[in-house]
Amino acid sequence: MQRVLFVATIDQHIRHFHLPFLEWFKERDYEVHVASNGQEHFASVDEKFDIPFEKSPFKLKNIFALKELKNLIDTNNYSIIHCHTPMGGAVARLASREARTKGTKVIYTAHGFHYYRGAPLINWLLYYPAERWLAKYTDTLVTINKEDYERAIDRNFRANRIEHVRGVGVDLEKYSPRTLNMKKKLRREYGYKEEDFILIYAGELSYRKHQDLLLKTISLLKEKVPGVKLLLVGTGDLLEQYKKQAEELGVNESVDFLGYRRDVAELMCMADVAVSSSRQEGLPVNILEAMATGLPLVVTDCRGNRDLVSRGENGFVVGVKDYSGFANSLNSLYKYPELRKTFSDRNIELAKAYGIGLALKDMQKIYLSSLEGRLTLKGNLANRYKRVNSN
Repeated sequence: MQRVLFVATIDQHIRHFHLPFLEWFKERDYEVHVASNGQEHFASVDEKFDIPFEKSPFKLKNIFALKELKNLIDTNNYSIIHCHTPMGGAVARLASREARTKGTKVIYTAHGFHYYRGAPLINWLLYYPAERWLAKYTDTLVTINKEDYERAIDRNFRANRIEHVRGVGVDLEKYSPRTLNMKKKLRREYGYKEEDFILIYAGELSYRKHQDLLLKTISLLKEKVPGVKLLLVGTGDLLEQYKKQAEELGVNESVDFLGYRRDVAELMCMADVAVSSSRQEGLPVNILEAMATGLPLVVTDCRGNRDLVSRGENGFVVGVKDYSGFANSLNSLYKYPELRKTFSDRNIELAKAYGIGLALKDMQKIYLSSLEGRLTLKGNLANRYKRVNSN
């Protein structure tokens, strides 16, 4: 039986983004292994290994993670290793160098390089050289947005192949438009008024997601739109800081910090607009989910967001620091319901190109071509062994 290994820094990444891909391998009689930091167990996984990855490249635990992962890889003869996240991807590629000489194919998906247009200089100094160097230990480098793909091509990253796919996909059955009556019903159940103007942003409360921009936006918007409500779904290190800022700005009555939720689909269904204040993205799943639900969008002009939102076509795109422009865009959507409807209809159509089924097809092509390459390499190695022994 052939084995496949998925690697990510933390269990949460596996749970949120990779379960359909694990199921795809399991349905084809692969023995499926996962290596990540945490003790979760997943239905389609035969073996789960708790590896002490740390997100920071400066943590010594990553050295122990490298040793553990190398031992795991060297003893399991994997057909494919598919690695994700910066540290999970770095450690996995270093740990699999010997395995690659024996036919293992290593795929690395970059869910948004940490260096990007407008990134801090330290990101370019630290992550760009590392990713460029690690590319030579990569059979297939998978990118999920246009900027990352073009940069990897233009800078001649030395991966054997560089591919561009449509992200990890969105569940179009779970995230789908609902009727107006359902929207009203959900609002009653969650304690919101029919006339409230509800905005939603699902994401980690962090510097990267930049929710302070939204708090400033609400401070401007609440005078024009008295019933505005901002739903911030997610947890993170900046939760208390953002709560304090909301109080200082006088918007705490207009902002609900909802924490980690399993009912994001229902929350989106009762919202009027989805927003994103991110400084950078890979290909944001939360935006895809909002599109599939039929929400108009107001997002910041950053990598990833730009791939999904076109100004005036399915939403508005504003500067990463432009909270005044953000407020004006939201006010326009509030005043003109017909514009919301236009953006909504367009997003429902656009989201169809990002369904999980199509994302699986993208990766299926990569997996199958990788397996063909593995068989060719193993055949060449076997022939070389025969020639040596015959001499």
